[in-house]
Amino acid sequence: MKPMKQIWLNGLGMALTLSVSAEAAEWRQFRGNDSAGKAMESDLVRDWADDRNLLWRTSMPGPGSSSPIVAKGRVFVTSYSGYGVDRAEPGEIDALTRHLVCLDEETGKLLWDQPVSARLPEDPYRGYLTEHGYASSTPATDGETVYVFFGKTGLLAFDYGGKELWRRELGQESSNRRWGSAASPIVVGDHVIVNASEESQSIRALDRKTGEEVWSAEASSLELAYGSPLVAERRGGGHDLVLAVPNEVWGLNLSTGKLRWFAETRLPGNICPSLTLADGVAYGFGGYPSQGSFAVRMGGEGDVTRSHLMWKSRVSSYVASPVFHEGYLYWVTDRGEVLCQRAKDGQLVFRESLPDLENSDRRRASYASLVYGDGHFYAVSRFSGTYVFKAQPEFELVAHNRIRTDRSQFNGSPAVAGGRLYLRSDQGVYAIGKPIP
Repeated sequence: MKPMKQIWLNGLGMALTLSVSAEAAEWRQFRGNDSAGKAMESDLVRDWADDRNLLWRTSMPGPGSSSPIVAKGRVFVTSYSGYGVDRAEPGEIDALTRHLVCLDEETGKLLWDQPVSARLPEDPYRGYLTEHGYASSTPATDGETVYVFFGKTGLLAFDYGGKELWRRELGQESSNRRWGSAASPIVVGDHVIVNASEESQSIRALDRKTGEEVWSAEASSLELAYGSPLVAERRGGGHDLVLAVPNEVWGLNLSTGKLRWFAETRLPGNICPSLTLADGVAYGFGGYPSQGSFAVRMGGEGDVTRSHLMWKSRVSSYVASPVFHEGYLYWVTDRGEVLCQRAKDGQLVFRESLPDLENSDRRRASYASLVYGDGHFYAVSRFSGTYVFKAQPEFELVAHNRIRTDRSQFNGSPAVAGGRLYLRSDQGVYAIGKPIP
């Protein structure tokens, strides 16, 4: 019998039960099953090219910045078409269409493509929205249903055959930046939870079977909070939903959405990275124009700034979320720098620039979050390939890999499942691994 791992979420009326082997073979939401950006895989390949360790490639109906997810032998990814594909000639916004694409995990064969026409009005294709487009939210799945967040068009649920089960609008507002949607949904027990800050300055929990709203947490300070929420275990039992917002980090009651605790971070402006959780501590990054990072112990009631804020630092990430590994935090900045920070006190350990970056504007060299697997980190740059370096507090580059036949941008973070690495670009999806003899 396979060993089983159970996760009980109090008050949600459901236990999530996954076999360890099944969990290792799947990647069910943004940054993996536990939103940590870490894979349980071993023996991953570290070098590849167009003619080496590239198992399959499948073209997409249009560009996108979301990550692939992998479950039950299928790869799901989103993209968009009809508008905003060509910067020089964006076209007519009435033609904007988003797609949920399903591929066969083994072969990359297109199983189905479900197009969804955009609900208008939508944010126009200009400014920073052109950096990521209209398909930036990564899907999530519970193993039976796939959930996609298409911004002003809403949260949609599809079965594994591509049939739409339900959709719920979550608002048609825009932030003062008009940057479009970015946060990804998460599946927690019987609920699907999404940060709809851009659309309605709210966090919503919906019944995953029906799409009916379970609770809504609304606050004007959610504006410019672009990260995806995470679930944190409370000392003594229970769980909180945690999210970084401008100037604060919040812990919400997972069952009701009510604010349970908060800590002041004083990082203003847009907060793009998602929090990283490890050993009862949340690590956060972001802010503009003043950027920084912080560590907050989980739990408590009310204002826990003095009692739970462990440290603050001026080193930060603007877009990508960090990965915690063996007492250190690692990330790649949008300028193409790899940073390592000691988790216990925020001390910077190293800062190294990735070599051979082709993009002349280094401020936009990388948007993807790191992924850890088999003792190494995989860092996807936008235009210069994927870098592999050792997961240790001393920078050591192991490989620099390029798919030279694809000159489009790679904005999505990688997925790791079944001994393979999955990459997505504006042009296609790639499965990387050792060929089967």
